[in-house]
Amino acid sequence: MKIRPITTLFLLTSVDGKISTGASDELDVDRDYPLLDGVKQGLHQYYEIERTTDLWSLNSGRVQAKIGINEKPFLPKGIVSFVVIDNHNLERHGVEYFSKMAKTFVLVTSNPNHPAFKMNIENVNIIYQDKFSPKEMFEILYEKYGCEQITIQTGGTLNEIFLREKLFDYVDIVIAPVLVGGLNTPSLIDGQSIISREDLYKLGILKLEKCEVLKDSYLRLKYKVVG
Repeated sequence: MKIRPITTLFLLTSVDGKISTGASDELDVDRDYPLLDGVKQGLHQYYEIERTTDLWSLNSGRVQAKIGINEKPFLPKGIVSFVVIDNHNLERHGVEYFSKMAKTFVLVTSNPNHPAFKMNIENVNIIYQDKFSPKEMFEILYEKYGCEQITIQTGGTLNEIFLREKLFDYVDIVIAPVLVGGLNTPSLIDGQSIISREDLYKLGILKLEKCEVLKDSYLRLKYKVVG
């Protein structure tokens, strides 16, 4: 078995496990929670904790496009390296945004026509896969790019893939004091449900390592994945 980075799923969720405020791309916790009295007061704690996570961060192109990466003004160079899984959501501006902000930027794609292929930027690297293989992706990140620990902040569909393939080592969740609801609202883990007891091994069994009561009715739960 090849070596891969230690992974931590780190996200902000509602009490009912939702990672968005609804099923529309217009709705987003980063934009919406600051509007909600009783939620906005403690929101800063999530972002403060986020700044202490790993020096490698894994994101999805869809989520990044949703929050406006393709239009946002560029930020100065930082110390965090970013990995983005994307086929059709990042535009040239989005790729350049990450190249200017990240120490190292790695795009993972199955699209041979992704605009990143036509951009000759020193710190932009591409992992091309005919079919997305998260295990292979993590192995390449470790062996080629020296990524030993990485924080995962992707959406529910990708999180389900990582879960089923046993690629989570830790789960670190900040819970906001809000109930969102909605069958189609993105949650921490979405994707395909198991339909047989034969697939129970695909569940993620967790051991609680820390339960922290934050200010303004927020919680932080840290788990180790043990099965």
